[in-house]
Parts: sequence; structure tokens; C-alpha cells
Amino acid sequence: MHAVGAWFLFLPPYSPDLNPIEMAFAKLKALIRRAAARTYDDLWRAVGHVCDLFTDEECYNFFKAAGYETN
Repeated sequence: MHAVGAWFLFLPPYSPDLNPIEMAFAKLKALIRRAAARTYDDLWRAVGHVCDLFTDEECYNFFKAAGYETN
């Protein structure tokens, strides 16, 4: 891993403020709730639609906010 410029960052056991996926899941859950899907099929359609709402820039910003900004 180090040969290609990657590095390891050991985090405390639970640190949502340092974990970019927690920010993404928070948005995902809020959008799913807003969709108010009440059937299994509607839920999966809502998940597919909601996942398309995440932009590349927004995902990058999740990492940046957690301190993982690239050079």
C-alpha cells in the first residue's frame, strides 16, 4: 500500500465525525424518509432514485469534511 502512496489511518472504534460514510448515510436516510415509501418495491425504487442524487463533488466533500482531502 505504501508503495503506491496510500497510508493507513487508525480511528477510534466509533468516530462518526471521522467517517465519511456516516455523512452519506445521514443524507441517504433523510432522503429515504422524505420519499415516504410504504411498500418494498417503492422502497427499492426510492433507494435507486436517492442514490442518483449524490454528486461526485458531494461525495468528495464528505471525505474532505472528515479530513481525508487529497493533494
